[in-house]
Amino acid sequence: MFSTVLIANRGEIALRVARACHELGIRTVAVHSTADRDSAVVRFADEAVHIGPPPAKSSYLNIPAIIEAAHRTGAQAVHPGYGFLSEDPDFAEICSDNGLTFIGPSPDVISRLGDKAACRTLMADAGLPVLPGSAGPLASPADAKEAAQQAGYPVILKAVAGGGGRGMAVVRDPDQLLTAYADTRAHARAVFGDDRIYLERYVDHARHVEVQILCDRHGTALHLGERDCSVQRRHQKLIEESPAPSLPPRLRAAMCEAAVHGALAVGYEGAGTFEFVLTPDHDFYLMEVNCRLQVEHPVTELVTGIDLVREQILIAAGLPLAFGQSDITPRGVAVECRLNAEDPTRDFAPTPGLLTEFTPPGGPFVRVDTHAFPGWLIGPDYDSLLAKICVWAPDRDRALARADRALAEFHVTGEGVRTTADFLRTVLAHPAFRSATHTTGLVGEL
Repeated sequence: MFSTVLIANRGEIALRVARACHELGIRTVAVHSTADRDSAVVRFADEAVHIGPPPAKSSYLNIPAIIEAAHRTGAQAVHPGYGFLSEDPDFAEICSDNGLTFIGPSPDVISRLGDKAACRTLMADAGLPVLPGSAGPLASPADAKEAAQQAGYPVILKAVAGGGGRGMAVVRDPDQLLTAYADTRAHARAVFGDDRIYLERYVDHARHVEVQILCDRHGTALHLGERDCSVQRRHQKLIEESPAPSLPPRLRAAMCEAAVHGALAVGYEGAGTFEFVLTPDHDFYLMEVNCRLQVEHPVTELVTGIDLVREQILIAAGLPLAFGQSDITPRGVAVECRLNAEDPTRDFAPTPGLLTEFTPPGGPFVRVDTHAFPGWLIGPDYDSLLAKICVWAPDRDRALARADRALAEFHVTGEGVRTTADFLRTVLAHPAFRSATHTTGLVGEL
């Protein structure tokens, strides 16, 4: 087992990883930018190392500074959290080259699955269903036009290196394709440093359902059930729940089996997520594979009782999973609401500012993952996520009532600061959401 783990991230996920390490008796090192010098994880960790100024490219994406911090503090492993370098195969390989264990899949697996176009081909070859689309990255506008005609409109253009809901464009009219092609490539180049894009058919009135997997280094692969992530704005998730409501048992089993089969096909190690689009006719297709911990992992933890971060660390240390598929019996319903410092009335524009009051909710079966506190400055340099309000109940009606109560109980104030709490409560009360007939278009309708 590792004696020291460096956490190459910030915010609530860095604190989440630090807590799991402490429970395992592992010393923690937090790296931080100048803006995060007084952050919750810096206060909680055993040691903290400053790695650069506020811009992420100069701090949390500064690989040499992170590797140097690991060497200086005697870390044997690096946990990347989510976002930033968590799915960067070069970073995983550099960690290995420097004698550090990267807590995640191998660089080769991250490289093959992180390339969204290559992942489609790889999983299709393994027998998983994928949507009609381009066989690989689009080489030219003419290539895009031909692929769109073959797939059938509407189509969606996606960045090969995309993630976090960025680098996508839905095209419904052939006359809009070339403009969208140029814009998406330019966006991908600016955000990801890679302008390659691919195309696939876009499904209207779809649901977004994903399957959590765990794989050790001894050939064991299993799933921990599925999550519904259909409530999204700009392709970014706002509310997640497990199990996915109104999912026929056969369909649920088929999706979970497909995810495990896909993981075994590539020799996956660690925690990962297979994301599927579900049509109104209950056909499912693979969208992508995320080679990291998901923001919404708490809902799976709440229904299974399995600490995913702990399992990530144990797997990376070479230990076999201590349980099998038959040992996993999800219970009840869990819901997660992402509270962001954003103004829904201004198209979810970020609202940075100094928090004067920050009082999370409490009560039975309520979990709040957050790094914020009174006096914390929400800066403009990072994601606007303030907290994840996660609840559990024996059934969905009680889980939704508990989530609504928790959101109503959450008090956040600060000059210029707005949150999405009221908007989330509006979604929870929406008839389509209550009846589990909602799709990824719900937020747009609101």
